[in-house]
Amino acid sequence: MLEPWIIEQIRRREEEERRRQEQPRLEIPAHDERWKPEHERERERERERNGDTEDDDSEKDRGVVIIDM
Repeated sequence: MLEPWIIEQIRRREEEERRRQEQPRLEIPAHDERWKPEHERERERERERNGDTEDDDSEKDRGVVIIDM
């Protein structure tokens, strides 16, 4: 049998984890044009005017942004 203080610690940790999971989360769209810096939007417009549609590898989306507060 476990000591009473160990059982209490386990119970507290489970409650904290449950509270953390129940907190609402805000999802921010990462692909919105308004979030791009002006110089990137201008570069894309310039490419469209020149007929160049190839993207540089460094500018491709790499994943999801998660902000945890």
